[in-house]
Amino acid sequence: MEIVFLTALGVGGASIVGAILGFIFKKTTHKFSDIVLSFAAGVMLAAAVIGLVLPSLEYGGKFSLIVTIAGVFCGALCVNVIDKLMPHLHRLSGVDQEVHPDSQNRIDKVLLFVVAIAIHNLPEGIAAGVGFGTGNNVEALTIAGGIALQNIPEGMVIIAPMLSAGMSNRRTFVIATIAGVVEVVGTLLGYFAITVSSAILPFALAFAGGTMLYVISDEMIPETHAHGSERGATYSLLLGFCLMLVLDVLLG
Repeated sequence: MEIVFLTALGVGGASIVGAILGFIFKKTTHKFSDIVLSFAAGVMLAAAVIGLVLPSLEYGGKFSLIVTIAGVFCGALCVNVIDKLMPHLHRLSGVDQEVHPDSQNRIDKVLLFVVAIAIHNLPEGIAAGVGFGTGNNVEALTIAGGIALQNIPEGMVIIAPMLSAGMSNRRTFVIATIAGVVEVVGTLLGYFAITVSSAILPFALAFAGGTMLYVISDEMIPETHAHGSERGATYSLLLGFCLMLVLDVLLG
């Protein structure tokens, strides 16, 4: 249990680390952000397939294929519904958007953006927690590491819009911290759900994998290919994916 709690703090803390970096580097180039986010996408892609989807097939028993496919689609559908309720991250990131003279309108938009980040963090946290259900802590930590890596640039991107909207440094940091805490809660929820009933493990693993695959395809890859850095972003994703393969072979 201790390792799960520390992992939850690490996953949520990565968002806070990103927020601190956001204060230090208030303006980063699109190319740099795209390369980092693509690398994180590659790490998450490998973690989702190796650490969640394949174990779901392994533990699913007689109907493993059906359970896994259903879980993946249910996980993706869950995040899809969230996307329908909340705006896409790239639309509210505060980058390349028209500056409105109404400061309150800008603050409302920025806060909506932060809420979207926080809600997206919940299923990612659940994925990190569910990973421990297999009993393979190395694999679970690999999944959590991929999610944490993705949280760093995500934490960075929420700082500049809040500051530019006129929010104080203190309030900006507090709000960014809350977004990270959501991931801690999600991680613990995922772990306890598996602890209560191991029977749901195959479906839960596939569900968590589906949420990660959806976020990668719908949010991360389009964002990293939207600013002219497609080639670099693609190779960065492949690098992240292959790095996870190497770690899985060496540590597995």
